[in-house]
Amino acid sequence: MTSLPTWGVVATIKAPARDILDFAAHHLDLGAHRVHVYLDAPNAEAEQALRDHPKCRVILCDEGYWRRRRRRAGRPEMHQPRQSLNASHCLQRRPQVDWLAHIDVDEFLWPEAPLPAQLAALPDDALSARVRPIEALAPDPDDPPPEGVAWFKSCARLRGQRRVETEAIYPRYGAHLNGGFLSHVAGKVFVRTGVPGVHMRIHNAFRGREMDANPSEMPATRLCHLHATDWAHWRATYAYRLAQGSYREGLKPAAPGGAGLNMHALFQMLEAEGGEAALRAFYDEVCVATPDLRARLKGYGHLHAIALDLDAKRARHFPKAAERSS
Repeated sequence: MTSLPTWGVVATIKAPARDILDFAAHHLDLGAHRVHVYLDAPNAEAEQALRDHPKCRVILCDEGYWRRRRRRAGRPEMHQPRQSLNASHCLQRRPQVDWLAHIDVDEFLWPEAPLPAQLAALPDDALSARVRPIEALAPDPDDPPPEGVAWFKSCARLRGQRRVETEAIYPRYGAHLNGGFLSHVAGKVFVRTGVPGVHMRIHNAFRGREMDANPSEMPATRLCHLHATDWAHWRATYAYRLAQGSYREGLKPAAPGGAGLNMHALFQMLEAEGGEAALRAFYDEVCVATPDLRARLKGYGHLHAIALDLDAKRARHFPKAAERSS
């Protein structure tokens, strides 16, 4: 009898200990055989908790680490190449799993069927398999979701359908948005391990210089992305994302060749026209789960209620850390 494949995740993380352990605990709870965490900054509490767990592997990416990895170039300035280099380092050294997914600390796999069975069903020649994202909505204080549940939005996979639906769901800003998302719609990929010459970037697998252009799809798994869970969190991360992250200058507009702006230009325009109030109006219309927005999303099949239950998972897998933080 052939055994089902094992799977794991790898992430480069700079975040509070609680967020790191939430990420690890959620995926351990799903059955991850390995959770690989590359700490982008020292975090003694998270590092110790991860080292104490038999299925977690942790590497502190300090000056010595980068000197060993890149003797001449050292630590990359931007976080995106650090993420890709670390994911490839894990994939090529000791992933200790059959399939490895490269995701971020605010992303949580959400399978509708066990992941080993889904991975076993992929074609024998599949190098990678894509998981499509859903993006968290902030709760409406006047109409909150059921306790323990969060609303998420999805978007159409096909670009033409996505454009039409986005402009209908978000009539004021839809021309500038890709699927109504503030972050990526590409999702992330699982990569088959043990294949020579393969490396990982943020959204794709590469064999040498050739991108795996046609990864298999995993429609029974979504990637829950907690990109903008409330106004305070979004506003606190806004400046960094505008300068170096997902809203940085130079990224493509939502509709290449169309009239829409990219996210960087959109936010600069909003700030120039109305300052903080304009940013808040945008956030409230696009990111808050108001009854009207939920109704429009539901009409197109893009509204999802998810109960991640991260506190319970963290307590279950990292009880000593939970005791220290209580």
